[in-house]
Amino acid sequence: MTKTFTFDQIMQLPSRYRANLINKVSGFKPANLIGTKSKSGQPNLAIFNSVMHIGANPPYLGFILRPTTVERHTYENIKETGVYTINQITTAIHQKAHQTSAKYEREVSEFDAVGLTEFYQNDFHAPFVWESHIKIGLSFQEEQLIQCNDTRLVIGKIEHLILPKDSILEDGDVKLEDLDTAAVAGLYNYYRPEHLVKYGYVKP
Repeated sequence: MTKTFTFDQIMQLPSRYRANLINKVSGFKPANLIGTKSKSGQPNLAIFNSVMHIGANPPYLGFILRPTTVERHTYENIKETGVYTINQITTAIHQKAHQTSAKYEREVSEFDAVGLTEFYQNDFHAPFVWESHIKIGLSFQEEQLIQCNDTRLVIGKIEHLILPKDSILEDGDVKLEDLDTAAVAGLYNYYRPEHLVKYGYVKP
């Protein structure tokens, strides 16, 4: 037996039910923390499940930002300073990472509030998360307003990539399963991914 929804039926669902349902059905997503710091030196850390590969030549990553109808400290800091970090969430820190989704006041550092450690690479202005095994420093390149729901695709160029040397295979592949990587599905559920198989490059 199956359950079928039309668009109109989905829109009539209670808001929290609808949010849980639609966030979950697209499957497992990467779990990352985005670190920023204002020009005045106030650190900020926020969890995102929408980080995506944009391209490798040059190396770009993107993420989806919710509507800016309320304060978005991450976005405001990125636009102010032009840099930010993306940090892997491990199963060891997933509870602390999730806590960053709380609406802290601007003058509160989520690093301090949840018990994670700021880490800086050379003179890069934005803070990395010391506890993350994969740390990525990016410079803001562009944003695209998505008209249908007023969200934004924010695109950054990778300026710094930090990860354990022994996690990188000869072909550049990364053993995420060996780095305690967590995945997220929906708004509140975290998972430990398991590697199934690695295929080769395929041709018709």
